[in-house]
Amino acid sequence: MRIRLGLAALSLFGGAGLVTLSAPPATAAATATATAAACPDIDVVAARGTFEPGDLGFIVGDPVYSALQKKITGKSLSGYKVNYPADLSLTSAAQGNADVVNHVKSQAAACPNQRFVLVGYSQGANVVDNSIGISSAGAVVGSPIVATIPAALEPKVAAVLLFGNPIRAIGKSVTGTYQSRTIDFCANGDPICQNGGTDVGAHLGYTANADAAATFAAGKV
Repeated sequence: MRIRLGLAALSLFGGAGLVTLSAPPATAAATATATAAACPDIDVVAARGTFEPGDLGFIVGDPVYSALQKKITGKSLSGYKVNYPADLSLTSAAQGNADVVNHVKSQAAACPNQRFVLVGYSQGANVVDNSIGISSAGAVVGSPIVATIPAALEPKVAAVLLFGNPIRAIGKSVTGTYQSRTIDFCANGDPICQNGGTDVGAHLGYTANADAAATFAAGKV
């Protein structure tokens, strides 16, 4: 959530009635400073897994964001929790897909110099896959693509961090434009991302990869 504070008018009640004292016009320097404060250098857009608790996601999003804060020095960061159900409904991933694209477009318009790190875990990886043009249709909790990040904004996506990505279990992966900017973790035995995997616990262990993911992203921003 981003909060913008602005000084409007200060209203005082006196004996002669209502008196309004207006703040002086903002200087160009003050406006530039306020804009910079509202536009961190890096926006971390995190799509949590199915029913995953936490702010950006207890297993992946939160620990990755914390690791990014340590690894990316000299730049300011913000975090955005993708607004979608993250449940087992047929439209869940599609709703997340639409929200990611809408968020990136609106942020790019408001903050032209801002770059993005996209983070997706489990169903959230489907959300990110779709948003960068790789369909998750046919994968566990996947969906057809409903929106993609416009080509003009592709360079603003510095890194894509995926964990337990369901499309891998159906033989797919991120290819094309984003391939060199993507790191995709699939633990051995994870049944969500590995065809034939049987170790459910493996799907819950991606916190261990947060540091490696942040190191990768830091090398891309």
